[in-house]
Amino acid sequence: MDDRADDDTIAARLGELLGSTVRALQETGARTEALASYETRRPILGVRRAPVMVPVERVWRLGVLLLDAEGRLFTTGSVTRAVDPGRVTNQNPRAEQRRDYRRAAFQGKFDRGDTVNWDAREVDLDPTALRRGDGAVVARGGELLVRWNATAGSDALAPLAPYLAERAALLTAPPP
Repeated sequence: MDDRADDDTIAARLGELLGSTVRALQETGARTEALASYETRRPILGVRRAPVMVPVERVWRLGVLLLDAEGRLFTTGSVTRAVDPGRVTNQNPRAEQRRDYRRAAFQGKFDRGDTVNWDAREVDLDPTALRRGDGAVVARGGELLVRWNATAGSDALAPLAPYLAERAALLTAPPP
């Protein structure tokens, strides 16, 4: 079979898999999370303003992947919540950085308490890119795989269909 036929098969299988996952999540009313961009704001009259998170769309968190209603996949980046950031304590630089991210989400247009994903990158679903095998979703020998742990290399590949089914089931019927 030539590469073009393989590409068509991979694209069709992936499209059907993502489409059926989106339909299942929509039908059950699974909880979504916000996908945002972290943006710096221009100063006004020379006064610096804190960065803010701007809503992009709603996504479902499926383990290491985020899925939107159009069937696009994103790798998880950073995550915070849109909650009151609290006061500055100046005790730990990392804690202050997390507080700044919470503030940026809190000042964005999100529901209070919403989970906000940012710094997520869209997964290239082109069959040629999937066969390269260096992304979160990989095609090997006609099988679609997901890299569930970026640091473990090729040992961290699992079949994509059961992975998505399991993660979608956790969203639609979480364990007691």
